[in-house]
Amino acid sequence: MSANIVYVLNGPNLNLLGMREPEIYGTETLDDVAGMLEDRGRELGLEIDMRQSNHEGHLIDWMHEAQAEGAKAILINPGAYTHTSIALLDAAKSIKVPVIEVHLSDPETREAFRHISYVGMAAVKTVKGLGTKSYLVALEHAATL
Repeated sequence: MSANIVYVLNGPNLNLLGMREPEIYGTETLDDVAGMLEDRGRELGLEIDMRQSNHEGHLIDWMHEAQAEGAKAILINPGAYTHTSIALLDAAKSIKVPVIEVHLSDPETREAFRHISYVGMAAVKTVKGLGTKSYLVALEHAATL
């Protein structure tokens, strides 16, 4: 168990970051984000465990794993599951590890269906609209928990 590990979970289509709708999500890739987080994590004394899946169940299993491992926090960019997944909400509510929701864009400035965040209902904080810097701001918050 490691109280200094931060799980960074990424949902559907984030494997295409840098290629998919760069006018909304930017041109940096998920590997770029991982590098930034690992660098900053080292400075903060945190270990980063970054993962991505297009499958909801994997994200839930990883949240449970973070609990079992005694993780310090979970940063999660649930992608489209933000607006549809009561299962992710229930998973976040069922663990003691603080969950920080991360979004590259600001969903509240986009289509109306994106204004509801089920994950956000259980998150201790939501960071949005800063592009890939949203992850760094979320990590800074995780360091204070």
